[in-house]
Amino acid sequence: MIKSMTGFGKGEVAVGDKKFRVELRSLNSKQLDLSIKLPGRYRAAEAEVRNIVTQQLQRGKVDCFVAVESVVAETSAHINSVAFRAYAEELRRVCAETGVQCDETALLQSVLRMPDVITAEEREVSAEEINAIVEATRIAAEALDKFRCQEGAILIADLMKRIDLIEQYRKDVEPFEAARVDTIKNRIRESFNKLALEVDNNRLEQEMIFYIEKLDITEEKVRLDNHCRYFREVAAEEEAPGRKLGFIAQELGREINTMGSKSNEASMQRLVVKMKDELEKIKEQVLNIL
Repeated sequence: MIKSMTGFGKGEVAVGDKKFRVELRSLNSKQLDLSIKLPGRYRAAEAEVRNIVTQQLQRGKVDCFVAVESVVAETSAHINSVAFRAYAEELRRVCAETGVQCDETALLQSVLRMPDVITAEEREVSAEEINAIVEATRIAAEALDKFRCQEGAILIADLMKRIDLIEQYRKDVEPFEAARVDTIKNRIRESFNKLALEVDNNRLEQEMIFYIEKLDITEEKVRLDNHCRYFREVAAEEEAPGRKLGFIAQELGREINTMGSKSNEASMQRLVVKMKDELEKIKEQVLNIL
């Protein structure tokens, strides 16, 4: 099945009071270029996230974003009640001994600024949370892969339409190809007549045959037909044909360019230009195919 390299996928998994969301975005690239952004405390999940994305997506420039949302207010701050009580009692005692009025609001602010009153606790990440991130990544990768398949179906339909046009233009060349032989012969004879030179007609006929043989495009037409047929076969049978289709498009270009250089006839050259135009669109689209 043809798949595009561009796409988007999202996965969400809830565990306890947390919801883990993974988003994947991909663009075309020659290799897998994966960037993972997730909260530092969940780095333990990175290896498995990378493994899932690598196996599922294979190729492309992929950005992976992991976000954590909590349904309740959460803080890592912890107030040491023993230290708080000790500092408060000491401040009240000093105020009483010195006769200074003790303002409770000011006292509270002072105590909270004392050393070791407020500490930060790092809660250990549970295995369930790591598994939730992994599962959300799996869901996101499957969603992105489905998106790629849908985009791939659109891409291949467009590519096949352009291959059909190239083949049609190739067939349209044939009537002009047959007519141009007489045109070339008449043009050469007219040139000699203008020069008023005596020529050996047999030798002239031989030379014209040699010249016209150099302009023959039969071989190019056969190769072009074969490349178009091979393009269809690869697109239909191979799982990730992007690179191979790119190579075939290059070979199509060689034959079309050679036909253009041998055309020596305005109508044929116009058809060759149309073939080149379709081929350029094919090359652009092939870059997006996995």
